[in-house]
Amino acid sequence: YKLYQNKREGSSTKGKWYARAAADGLVTTDQLAETMQRNCTLKRSDIIAVISELVETMQTALQNGQRVKLDKFGSFKIGITSAPADTAKDFNVGKHVKGLHVLFQPEVKISADKKRTRSFLTGCKVEEYADYRVDKKKDKAGKKADPSAPAGTSEEHHA
Repeated sequence: YKLYQNKREGSSTKGKWYARAAADGLVTTDQLAETMQRNCTLKRSDIIAVISELVETMQTALQNGQRVKLDKFGSFKIGITSAPADTAKDFNVGKHVKGLHVLFQPEVKISADKKRTRSFLTGCKVEEYADYRVDKKKDKAGKKADPSAPAGTSEEHHA
């Protein structure tokens, strides 16, 4: 994670600090296919072909109004951003629908003690991004902060 300070005027939490997930690089489809090729009997080109066809097939299903569920992965569906109309009769698609987007819901695992965990987050740890450090010794006014104040989080996912 990287720390960031809320600087929004009028916010009740202005000046407060939060953790924000930070990506540490990018893995491309080709790189995934290379790794997958080493882990199974399929060739990289076959994996690329399957992923390409999956994307096209998912696009068709989503545009046909279907939800797409990939087992052990999650579900996709199309969402709509729209402006309000005063009445149902006044609603006009061209005027009120502002855009479409894809919603993704990761698969959830439920443990024996009924704890729900998103499958992609199992085993994740939270740690501060190595190449980015905020001076925790200064407060929001730039003064030296209380060194006994807690700094950090105990959440169990790495971002």
